[in-house]
Amino acid sequence: MSDAQHDAPVIRRGDILEIEVEKAAFEGRSMSRVGNMVVFVDGAVPGDRVEAQVYRKKKQFAEARVEKLLEASPSRVDPACRHFGVCGGCKWQHMSYERQLYWKREHVVDAFTRIGGFDAPPVTDTLPAVEPFWYRNKMEFSFGEMRWLMPDELGVVDRDAELFALGLHIPKRYDRILHIDDCRLESQESNAILNATRAFFLARDIPAYSTRTHTGDLRNLVIREAKHTGERMVYLVSTHRREDIIRDYAALLQKEEFAVSTFVHGVTDRKSSVAVGDEDIVYFGDGTIREQLGANRFRISPTSFFQTNTLQAERLYALAEQAAALGKDDVVWDLYCGTGTISLFIARDVQHVVGVELNASAIADAEKNARENGIDNTTFYCADIVDFLGDKAPADVPSPDVIITDPPRAGMHAKVVAAIGASGVRRLVYVSCNPATSARDCGMLREYGYRVENVTPVDMFPHTYHIECVITLRKDD
Repeated sequence: MSDAQHDAPVIRRGDILEIEVEKAAFEGRSMSRVGNMVVFVDGAVPGDRVEAQVYRKKKQFAEARVEKLLEASPSRVDPACRHFGVCGGCKWQHMSYERQLYWKREHVVDAFTRIGGFDAPPVTDTLPAVEPFWYRNKMEFSFGEMRWLMPDELGVVDRDAELFALGLHIPKRYDRILHIDDCRLESQESNAILNATRAFFLARDIPAYSTRTHTGDLRNLVIREAKHTGERMVYLVSTHRREDIIRDYAALLQKEEFAVSTFVHGVTDRKSSVAVGDEDIVYFGDGTIREQLGANRFRISPTSFFQTNTLQAERLYALAEQAAALGKDDVVWDLYCGTGTISLFIARDVQHVVGVELNASAIADAEKNARENGIDNTTFYCADIVDFLGDKAPADVPSPDVIITDPPRAGMHAKVVAAIGASGVRRLVYVSCNPATSARDCGMLREYGYRVENVTPVDMFPHTYHIECVITLRKDD
């Protein structure tokens, strides 16, 4: 046993440690070292000096939560939201926005160095969000029969009030709902709708659906809004139709202060908590809202996918277009194209765009979006990307000059990476929502002759640890 190992402190569950917090770790936690042991600390900011209690001990690391702040970091700020620290939706509201951007870049650098094997990866500063607060265009809330109380509500809220909740699930406690009355990620109008909805159904004693007993009625409240057009949708999902109650609720939503353009009631009796109705009834409006993204307008239904941060999505797509160095004669393949937002964003600047996506409903939406925007130089295929890049693409599909790939968090399958490498395409743009998997994939692409020229982190979700990247790759001759 070395002297360092011999002198290392023994850490046990329940211990109180005095810690100088060194850096921001993944998943919104901070970390430091105590002797040779890594300690992840919940509720800390890099630069803090804290007393933290260990609640989990493993062989290689320990996990602790802040019990007392001894000395605040210069990066620490007062959170804007009173629910911070309990809700779990935001992990970094107690850190200045400038330092959030710094640590997000550091996470990207770390992933490309440690996972991708890149020496000094070319990572730029993080592109900040247009609006650090009020930026989400969609919030999905849950009704529940078991309310989680904030510290200042303990002993104040009576037992009956604890049996009804409308808000967000407590992290790792899907049976408990935290009342949210002032979320700083959605608009103020959405907060007003949320609070009015809670008061409306509480006054009428309509029970929340229970995933435990499969009884009750109210399931989900989804609020969607278009940041450019100002249109707003309310989608209420419940077990029963209850026509008289829902008509009264529809009348409430038509008050001027809520600025609701359309209201849709979804009805389902499934034993599932997913906010989707088997039957959708439109009470006013046409059941959709319209949003502008670049030069295109998109029709958004209650359950259709659309980028959650409209203003930052425009900057993300513009960055991807710039990275691709597009020309009027280029043919672009857009892999994992979803509902065609990137395809349509770039279509007017190139000869043709081929979008490929396995989800059939997303392809149907992409084709509809192209028609409604008068774009006729896009073709969308519902296909497995591995097969499409192999030998199963239609014979008349033109070869790509550029490939843009925007995979899910799991990244690209190794066969997709190999197929891209075999395609011979020289310009490749990777839009990533997960630094770890994109670093892995870029490491594999290097084996096929691709160089990573630039990695730009883009902050789509301020006050969370999530970070997207636009990665520019070129294949050498």
